[in-house]
Amino acid sequence: MSALMYTGQRTGVRVVVAGDRGTGKSTLIAAVATDAFDPNVPPVLPPTRLAADMFPDFVPLTIIDTSSSLENCSKRNEELKRADVVVITYACDQPMTLTRLTTYWLLELRHLEVKVPVILVGCKLDLRNPQEQMSMEQVMSPIMHHFREIQTCIECSASAQVQVPEVFYYASKAVLHPTAPLFDQETQGLQPRCIRALKRIFTLCDRDMDGALNDEELNDFQVKCFNAPLQPEEIVRVKRVVHERKPEGVNDIGLTPEGFYYLHTLFIERERIETTWSVLRKFGYDDDLKLREDILVLPSKRSPDQSMELTNEAVEHLKGIFRINDHDNDGALQPRELDNLFSTAPENPWSEAPYKDAAERTASGNLPLNAFLSEWALMTLLNPKQSLANLIYVGYNGSPASAIHVTRRRSVDRKRQKMERNVFSCFVFGPKNAGKSTLLNSFIGRPFPKSETIPTGERYAVNVVNQIGGNKTLVLREIPEDKVKTYLSDKTFLTACDVAVFVHDSSSEHSWKRSRELLVDVAKQVEQSGYGVPCLLIAAKDDLGAYPMAVRDSPVISHELGIGAPVRVSMKLSTMNDVFYKIVNAAEHPHLSIPETEAMRNRKKYLQLVNRSLMCVSDVLYQITVGAAAAVVGLAAYRVYAARRNASG
Repeated sequence: MSALMYTGQRTGVRVVVAGDRGTGKSTLIAAVATDAFDPNVPPVLPPTRLAADMFPDFVPLTIIDTSSSLENCSKRNEELKRADVVVITYACDQPMTLTRLTTYWLLELRHLEVKVPVILVGCKLDLRNPQEQMSMEQVMSPIMHHFREIQTCIECSASAQVQVPEVFYYASKAVLHPTAPLFDQETQGLQPRCIRALKRIFTLCDRDMDGALNDEELNDFQVKCFNAPLQPEEIVRVKRVVHERKPEGVNDIGLTPEGFYYLHTLFIERERIETTWSVLRKFGYDDDLKLREDILVLPSKRSPDQSMELTNEAVEHLKGIFRINDHDNDGALQPRELDNLFSTAPENPWSEAPYKDAAERTASGNLPLNAFLSEWALMTLLNPKQSLANLIYVGYNGSPASAIHVTRRRSVDRKRQKMERNVFSCFVFGPKNAGKSTLLNSFIGRPFPKSETIPTGERYAVNVVNQIGGNKTLVLREIPEDKVKTYLSDKTFLTACDVAVFVHDSSSEHSWKRSRELLVDVAKQVEQSGYGVPCLLIAAKDDLGAYPMAVRDSPVISHELGIGAPVRVSMKLSTMNDVFYKIVNAAEHPHLSIPETEAMRNRKKYLQLVNRSLMCVSDVLYQITVGAAAAVVGLAAYRVYAARRNASG
């Protein structure tokens, strides 16, 4: 058994034991709990707890016995679904129970969708027919090949006290140090995500960045992970073993990445998988080979109208990472260079929506620096914890507080009539075929499509907009028309919005009317929620000729709502009329473009009237009070005068 202590986050392991009647389930459990054989155990035992100090990982086990009878099938299935690991027993003296493993029990687990490790246990080893010469490996290899969920096969005897504790040690080990995340049994090699995690660890330990771990770096790695130094002869022995099996694993400097990976393959092949898990956990990984939640500590948001942005320190780190991976120094990352940058993360976070195709690319499909930083800004806005995790994966070693900060509340910014943030979120509303998607494509430098192949649905586009006071990052979020009603039913929906734009096809009557309706709906939501959002109208497809009523009505609508006149654009003709600059300008000066409906204006007038009335009443009361006070003083003076006159008389 391993001498390494478990360093993960589990506080217990739930082991469910199942199998045919008479295979020795309850006797096995009683034997490990009492360290003795009892031939008269009950048919089903109550839950049995094994103390934490029984195994080297110091994690307690709870063993659940089950009945194989049909009437208890439902209860057994519920227990199996709650298991961390399942032990299935068969009797070594009953060949039919061995056959039932593949014809019933393993199939039943798949039917129940129980996706946990499985341990096959042959009980009553002392009763096996001595004439049976077939080895366990011959019997179990085809079964394990077909059912990859099987972690271990072991035979034991409760009567003879043979390998009873080992059954539950392997059950515990299958949960605390699982094989599947690290090793592919079919290819007999490390899993891709395991290699990526080990590459990050190697990179962190390679302090001089020469591509190999020298003797000092190897020793520091050993001390960090196992709190014990390596003797010089041990380092020589490690490198010799690696070189014999993997010549490219060692060079003149020391252990190469290939050698480092091979060393861990060797641990797993020699059933020392807990060694590799100890290394991974020491560097912050959980059972899914992602950084643990307790490492990803973010500053807290106190209000929904706050957002998160990268600090200057984090941005400078990313610029450095960009330059390191831009091997040809052309100012843009090729796809393979970007994949290499994220090769120490579990996966490339930008390979799927909403980040895929969200930023500008060069004609050859490469990612320039501004687009690279824009993608990070988008990820920080949408999923700050994912952004922080990937910052750490690519080598950021500062504190989370120095990487991400919380912005000031939008409502405070609007009261002060100035935004402090560097990343603005713009919601793009509009009816179908109004030109929303084309607007997003234009923002990230994509040419007007010759055919109607524009993607539909919710998507994002992010880019840097040059402003006089400094560059700002603008995030456009396309809101599908059929989801507007659902979104607006959430009163906090607009809290994440710095500016909203309403796109309509300037040649279509329906498009203009529907866009106007959406604007009014959003304006009402703004009034009800109290989160003022500046709004902007965009008349798209200006090359098709404007719909007359839209030309006549749009200035009137804009004036009534107190927002700017529509910005006319034509993506086809590349006539954009500085629309993205105007969007950012509206976000930076929100008080100038927050719409007001007639109901809001009437309410304001009413409040103003009430305030004036209260002021008038206050003035009258003041005058009455002053007059009354004067009358009281006069009366008092008269009484004093009368008293003196009477006294003198």
